[in-house]
Parts: sequence; C-alpha cells; structure tokens
Amino acid sequence: MGIPTLDVGKTVDGVDPSWWSWDGAHGGYSAALALTAARDHLVALGGEPRPVRTLITHFLAPVDQRPLHFATHAPRAGRRAAVSTFTGRQGGEAALTGTALFGQGGAGPAYSAWPTPPVPGPESCGPIGLPQELAPFARHLEIRPATGARPLGGGERAELVAWIRFADGRPLDAEAVVILTDALPPALFAVWTSPRPVPTAELTVHFTDALDAGPVDGWALVRMRTEHAGSGWAIDDSAVWSGDGRLLALAQQARIVQPTVRDGAEGGRHA
Repeated sequence: MGIPTLDVGKTVDGVDPSWWSWDGAHGGYSAALALTAARDHLVALGGEPRPVRTLITHFLAPVDQRPLHFATHAPRAGRRAAVSTFTGRQGGEAALTGTALFGQGGAGPAYSAWPTPPVPGPESCGPIGLPQELAPFARHLEIRPATGARPLGGGERAELVAWIRFADGRPLDAEAVVILTDALPPALFAVWTSPRPVPTAELTVHFTDALDAGPVDGWALVRMRTEHAGSGWAIDDSAVWSGDGRLLALAQQARIVQPTVRDGAEGGRHA
C-alpha cells in the first residue's frame, strides 16, 4: 500500500553558529536538515526506508539561531518512489522550502559520464583554510585543493576542485553529501580577488546509487564550477566523488551575485 497523505512537523533547536556562512546557516547544512526531516516523516508513516534520489531546496531567508520548524507533507507513494515536501519556518516565517524524492533501487543498465578528474590524491595535496569570519562552517571540514586554483586567486577559470573530509570523521551519507555539494566557495571566487556574498536561491542535488548500500568512508573529491553568470545571477554545478572514484551526487545551484564587495561577515549568506 502507498503511504497515506499526512502533515507532520519536526523542530530543530536552532543551528549552531559554527555551521554558519556569512550571516546565516550554511545552505548545504540547512538542506541536509530538511532531508532528515523529510525522510523521518516517511519512515514515521510506516514506509520502508528508501534511498533519496533528488533533493530540491529553495532558500527564502537566512536561517539563524532560532528554532527551525519543518512542516512536511507526503502524498501517496508508488511502488518505487515516494515524495515528501517540506517548509522550514522560523518565527512563523518560511526560510526554506522544497521537495525530496525517495526511490527503491532495482535492476537496470549502468552508465556514467562523470569520471573523477585526473588530480593527485589527498595525501599529495596540502590543506587550505577558508576565512573563519566568512565561512565558520569550514572548521568542520578538512579541505585540500587538488588543482592550482584557489579562492580569490584571480584565475582564468571559474572552477574549484578539492579533496574534503569531515573533521569529526563522519561517514559520507546522503546528508553529508548534501553539505559537500555546497562546501566549496562559489566558483566565481576562483576568478575574483575580493570576496562578495553570492547566496544560493535554489539547490538541487541528484544522488547516484553509490549510497544505496549505505554510507562510504573517507575523503570525497568535490568539484564546483560556474557554468554561467550574468544580470546578478550565477549557475554553479558541483559533483561529489568517493575516494575510490564513485560518483555520489551531482548538484546545481542558482545563486544571487551581490553587486558590491562587503567586508567581514556582512551581507548575504553564502549557502
């Protein structure tokens, strides 16, 4: 039987400021919280746990330290797929909203057009620290650039590639992968020499079947690149691979490019 339609709620007791970026919670971290709420909702309704296939999150306002309440809604589910919609509110106002699609695996052809970039392994790459005043969340990560491109390096190509792992050694489950799709600075930072806020308006993450059997351990290779920018908007694509070369997720973001450079932690949230 399909999962019945039902609205439920889940409250997170505010986001630790160590997970902030610019003037609010890191967008990937907020989206990961939403994914957990959506999955917990379906399981609470008696549905079988299914791997997540797609997570779409629209960011409406920066998430701050106040309690974050998720209202989730699940339509009837089919044999293979189930959908949960969510809205996260603070102080009665919507801060983010979106949809999570879950689906059982099955027999089917295998194909991948996204091999890992030819870069040195993490043991051959030195660490880099992101500015704590702009990206407090980076203290939870070890980031090792895998190419010569650096944030604010004034390069010619809007692309950043780095090995990343969590400082606490957590395995790479779906929530961790969501965070990683948004862990590197906006790729435009590779061509700029001064920071400016580039908040995310929308983040869509598509997961592969590599996580169907459970989380994977160790390093992830993350690539972020800007496909187009103009009229105050940018489109960023990111990809996340496991340390052994399996593609874990592809993501795309719609970003707002702020018109002026701002100092310190002022301005919009880098999601």
